[in-house]
Amino acid sequence: MLFSRSLRLSCNPLRSIRPRPRFFSTFGPRYSIDMGTVDTTERLFKLRQLMQQHKVDVYIVPSEDSHQSEYIAPCDARREFISGFSGSAGTAIISLSKAALSTDGRYFNQAAKQLDTNWQLLKRGVEGVPTWQEWSLEEAQGGKAVGVDPSLITASGARKLAETLEKNGSSLVGIQENLVDLVWGKDRPARPSEKVRVHPSKYAGKTFQEKVSELRKDLEARKKAGFIISMLDEIAWLFNLRGTDIPYNPVFFSYVLITPTTAEIYVEEDKLTPEVKAHLGQDVIIKPYDSIFADAQALAARSQATGEDAEKFLLSNKASWALSISLGGEAKVEETRSPISDAKAVKNEIELEGMRACHIRDGAALTEYFAWLENELVNKKTVLDEVDGADKLEQIRSKHELFAGLSFDTISSTGPNGAVIHYKPEKGTCSIIDPNAIYLCDSGCQYYDGTTDTTRTFHFGTPTEFEKRTFTLVLKGTIAIDEAVFPKGTSGFAIDVLARQHLWKEGLDFLHGTGHGVGSYLNVHEGPIGIGTRVQYTEVPIAAGNVISDEPGYYEDGKFGIRIENVVMCREVKTPHNFGDKQWLGFEHVTMTPIGRNLIEPSLLSDAELKWVNDYHAEIWAKTEHFFQADDLTRSWLERETQPISK
Repeated sequence: MLFSRSLRLSCNPLRSIRPRPRFFSTFGPRYSIDMGTVDTTERLFKLRQLMQQHKVDVYIVPSEDSHQSEYIAPCDARREFISGFSGSAGTAIISLSKAALSTDGRYFNQAAKQLDTNWQLLKRGVEGVPTWQEWSLEEAQGGKAVGVDPSLITASGARKLAETLEKNGSSLVGIQENLVDLVWGKDRPARPSEKVRVHPSKYAGKTFQEKVSELRKDLEARKKAGFIISMLDEIAWLFNLRGTDIPYNPVFFSYVLITPTTAEIYVEEDKLTPEVKAHLGQDVIIKPYDSIFADAQALAARSQATGEDAEKFLLSNKASWALSISLGGEAKVEETRSPISDAKAVKNEIELEGMRACHIRDGAALTEYFAWLENELVNKKTVLDEVDGADKLEQIRSKHELFAGLSFDTISSTGPNGAVIHYKPEKGTCSIIDPNAIYLCDSGCQYYDGTTDTTRTFHFGTPTEFEKRTFTLVLKGTIAIDEAVFPKGTSGFAIDVLARQHLWKEGLDFLHGTGHGVGSYLNVHEGPIGIGTRVQYTEVPIAAGNVISDEPGYYEDGKFGIRIENVVMCREVKTPHNFGDKQWLGFEHVTMTPIGRNLIEPSLLSDAELKWVNDYHAEIWAKTEHFFQADDLTRSWLERETQPISK
């Protein structure tokens, strides 16, 4: 195909780069994020010069790194550097005369604030707004070339784009050097070189040898010669290892090759401690990180030289175009949803028990924080900004057993900032917390026995009737997901409407998913399951052992934001009947911190919903009050916030 023939690919697309300063908080890295704009004029000018040198008319800059990570190391933040937009999702496309940024509804507000006048915002999913692919096609009219770093786009994504461009007489070109890196130059941050550590079986629930054995059985059933793994959280999970190469995500840069007889991990050896090497033992061969591409090419060449009708290699459908081509392309590769992603999403009983335990500790930390915050704002009249709040919460969490850091940047937002769905406050530019406005806090933590993600919305003064009404409609959606019962085989796409139904009746909605998978001391956003309207949520049904967030919301731009988020675990449930002899499933909530009582309008709740709220608050009191035996302030706040509500 044309895109294969046009590829100019290096076996070493990741090279050394010079460091720049990082910004650190007391308990871990806090990277500089500013909701203001960055002047990108000079950067775009230099990029366009390079585009002309490489004879491409449009250049694509994805958000992801070469492992298709959602959250990335600072050295891979190319799209943020070239556009000024710091959200986690989006694609930048630059022609010789225009530039556009495509992102989803979580970031419309943020992108509008951060993009300068060089950029057009493409609101993904909005009727009449082109996708970034359509925008690229329009700019490439007349046989022009579209360039991309082949390590940053999936093989299937490259193939689809190339086929579309071919129909227009244009072509997709894989460019060996990343052009944004060349513009960034010596100021680009260094690639992380943090140490890898062992994740003990007492938290993982299985040895890595058991996991590799199960994977080999899967490969044998599929009749595959081997599997190259490129997703960082899959590698960390498979080998019971954790790292710190990406902020808040306990992963490390690596690739893995699994065959019926060998296991090879491609990682810089100086990242491996003696404990890690002893953990891997003789079962795993250690190879240099960058050598994966040369080894993949050698595997493809060896297969061709034998003249045999060799079995194909398995690649995740999220693996890079560069990796696929190195293995020989479509003729030698089968792309599929990774079997590891499915296995990882179904937590074993030890992991589930860890989730229960860490959410109790984390709930206690959140309760202590909210009690402290209300006392400071209302009683002491202390002036606190959003970062002061986020830092205090991190400090409280750090006191708890098995604390390993945050799971994402804390969203501490007051008033209008709460309507910016993925708002990230920065000292010097953030707002003072207003006790007479809604305060939204979305935060999470990494513990050795699990990962948390909780959103609570409070008003420390007197909320308006509309704020109470919309908050209660959101709460009704949270309860509807929590209490859902459904047959095995049901997808998250199918139950998403339960969270939105009460908002829809009043012509309201929210522009983000209702829930995402959550890792076990791994990435806080974990595929392949979730609850929402994305097409991928139709592909994999929710299964017993899945851990998912339950987080409907409502946002008034320029005024306030509301979100209520609990983490729930899918479990088998007993039903009075068993139509079709199916397994029936439901959820068990594990998040243990109160929901803002003064924002609840009891008249809008059914008797069953009111009982759910009161039972939930009684459960929180029973499971967390022992943390506050010597803390009268927090204990009094918790007792007040968990009192039964009546109509």
